[in-house]
Amino acid sequence: MRTVAFFALALVAFAGSASPASAAGEDGELDAVHHTSDGYYLDFSPLPIGRGGKLELPRLFLVRRADGSLGFDAFGSSTAAVLSGRYVIGAHGDGDGAHSPAAHAADPYAEDALAQEIAEERSDPNGLTVEELSETNAEEILGETAEPEAAYDAPIEAAGGAEILIDLSISRHLVFILLTIVILLLLFLPLAGKYKKGVGRTSAPRGLLQNMLETLVIYVRDEIARPNLGAKTYKYLPYLLTVFFFILVANLAGLVPFGATATANITVTAVLALFTFFVTQLAGTKDYWMHILWPPGIPWFVKPILVPIEIMGLFTKPFALAVRLFANMTAGHLVILNLIGLIFIVGGMSATAGYATSVPAIGLTLFVYALELLVAFIQAYVFTILSALFIGMATAEHEHDHDHAEDHGLTPHGAAVSESNGQAHHKEHDRTVGSEAVMA
Repeated sequence: MRTVAFFALALVAFAGSASPASAAGEDGELDAVHHTSDGYYLDFSPLPIGRGGKLELPRLFLVRRADGSLGFDAFGSSTAAVLSGRYVIGAHGDGDGAHSPAAHAADPYAEDALAQEIAEERSDPNGLTVEELSETNAEEILGETAEPEAAYDAPIEAAGGAEILIDLSISRHLVFILLTIVILLLLFLPLAGKYKKGVGRTSAPRGLLQNMLETLVIYVRDEIARPNLGAKTYKYLPYLLTVFFFILVANLAGLVPFGATATANITVTAVLALFTFFVTQLAGTKDYWMHILWPPGIPWFVKPILVPIEIMGLFTKPFALAVRLFANMTAGHLVILNLIGLIFIVGGMSATAGYATSVPAIGLTLFVYALELLVAFIQAYVFTILSALFIGMATAEHEHDHDHAEDHGLTPHGAAVSESNGQAHHKEHDRTVGSEAVMA
């Protein structure tokens, strides 16, 4: 209850301190998609951090120079890259394309051109030289231009005939991916050390953290991996645990104030889906490939139709994994941002109506936020169980299992009893191997 009250007070304070212009942009419109997308800055608005509440991140470029040589450029921020004169804001940074490469490529004094343009926007007829620009607060000057967001969101392109080969810049989502990795290391390295000492293996788990994490590990093993992978559970359990906890922590990191959800980036979810795709195909048995390339028990004239569908299914499965996780994490944040945006939209028409709208809007926001916490766990579970299902389908040997049961005269009931006895006999073994999976 105290947590709910804290978030309610925080939202009220935010609504009261942020003006419609600062929260919704100069034009009074809230760009919710912009706030959930990736960028080369950390957004701390409305706090006075960085320039306009945005802390720019380093920009790294592998480029081919105009003379054909390769080079590597590193800048502390997008602003520094533009002010260097070697890079310009792309044509999509503003409506008239004033910062496009075509406008600057032929100018060997790109910094002078940029300084002159900034001066014109500031109604300064005398202009600014490069030296004068360097002596002033460049970030403050850029913040007063007609397009203050251009240095953040617009693509940066090389000037003077150069070409960016690879953009290795650190983005907001990459920062939170690295943060997620650090959190996982801080959680599981001490836990692995405890298991190596026997705590949790020869004795009961100690401490809230170990008990909580072991509960999740056992749940993934018994409810996700084992029903789908059977005897090959422990071979793929480390991968499933890694995927589950990475997605879970990344989802939760996006719910903290000023956080960003890396799993709301389609490239991140696509890479995770590709991992599952490659693990699945490498785990595929002869029986698995036979059912795809030449399905048994199917009339020959149907196979030319069925085989392309089966091959297409190899790629639609990871595609569904990537899109499902991306869409669910993005949708929740969009709903929250739009609910908060209602306060400023209505408040722009009437201050009284804005305050009246804030009460139900904040209540709905808290409700959706609670759903987001649930969705964070659900999406980690769904991605993991579908990965286990796909891997299990690839490793299954249906004909071999059927013949094996017949050879031993096992009925379905007898097989179930045998499996039950085996699980009881290896119960202690499961705990040991499960802890070894955590250490792995």
